[in-house]
Amino acid sequence: MPHNLNSSMKKELVALCAIMSALTSVSSQGPAAVEPDGIHISNPVPLKFGDPFLLHASDGNYYMYGTSLSDGFEAYVSYDGLRGWEPLGQVYKGGQPGQWNQDCFWAPEVYERDGRYYMFYSANSRNNPTAEEENFKIGVAVSDTPAGPFVDLYNRPVFEIDYPVIDANVYFDDASGKAYLYYSRCCYKHPVESEIAEELRRQGIYDYIEESWVYGVELKPDFSGICGEPVLLLAPPTKAGDRQSEWESRSATRHEANRRWTEGSYIFRHGDTYYMMYSANFYGGGNYAVGYATSHSPLGPFVKADNNPVLQENASSGGRVLGTGHNMVVKHTDGTYYTVYHGRMTDNPGERVVFVDKLEIGKDGRLRVVGPTTGK
Repeated sequence: MPHNLNSSMKKELVALCAIMSALTSVSSQGPAAVEPDGIHISNPVPLKFGDPFLLHASDGNYYMYGTSLSDGFEAYVSYDGLRGWEPLGQVYKGGQPGQWNQDCFWAPEVYERDGRYYMFYSANSRNNPTAEEENFKIGVAVSDTPAGPFVDLYNRPVFEIDYPVIDANVYFDDASGKAYLYYSRCCYKHPVESEIAEELRRQGIYDYIEESWVYGVELKPDFSGICGEPVLLLAPPTKAGDRQSEWESRSATRHEANRRWTEGSYIFRHGDTYYMMYSANFYGGGNYAVGYATSHSPLGPFVKADNNPVLQENASSGGRVLGTGHNMVVKHTDGTYYTVYHGRMTDNPGERVVFVDKLEIGKDGRLRVVGPTTGK
């Protein structure tokens, strides 16, 4: 079978890079702590970011990074608990002659370690001898301040592998001294047999269904590479009767795209349990949604929750929000969790905006997102 993107997916991928050119956090033991005055929610946050990442830095301020520019990343700072935001401008510039990266700068995450700030991100690599349509790799840049400028720590991807990768997320385990990198293998050239794919083929809808999968691997202490082979942690279900199958397959079964995604992973620890949140479905559509899985080890095995999805659109039930996904988590000093993610408003579905909503973990360990919400 051919492995090319269908025409709608090609248009979306090209449009995403083109649109960005026109658009002018976590501690080692879990989500970043928030000061006692707390997070002040008024959704949507007035930031036009995809894949938002919130850092509470040691200077006491909050920094938001995300996908928005065609040649790098910009940031905003809040000095008042997310009430207001001030632009910092472009904090990382890529795609310049001599740099390893070319375009499609996505999903930055910034971590404060030993007085420095490290930005992990995804971008298209210039090194593309076989002219792949998707050639995404993960890079890391460093700065002495959360406001940048960030410069590449190494003028190359963190690691090389024979498929495109995006959505880097890092977990620092100070108890063991280890760091773990999580990422998503792209759907590109990755058709997977499943009962869902078989049924869609039988109906004449799609010839094949490509999938993205989430992997984890130990990261070298200096971020120069990985230790050992990546471990597969999450993938779409192969059986139609699996309780995750319906919501994770909506983009395919509702004929948005011939793909099933598992991407945008974010890991944090609560008690002795590791929670891995992840997004499924087409990032450019209304069915983008978030689920989670749990484990007692950073590298799994992870078991998906029976109450997934925990965050999804509400337009079908009278709300105004579509396409909720690619989230991360922050923690208030009183123990309250919040999740930061992007979504789309029904009155402007082509634009991604940022949301912040409460996240609850019950005594039984079940996770629940109180959202999406709009207004104060």
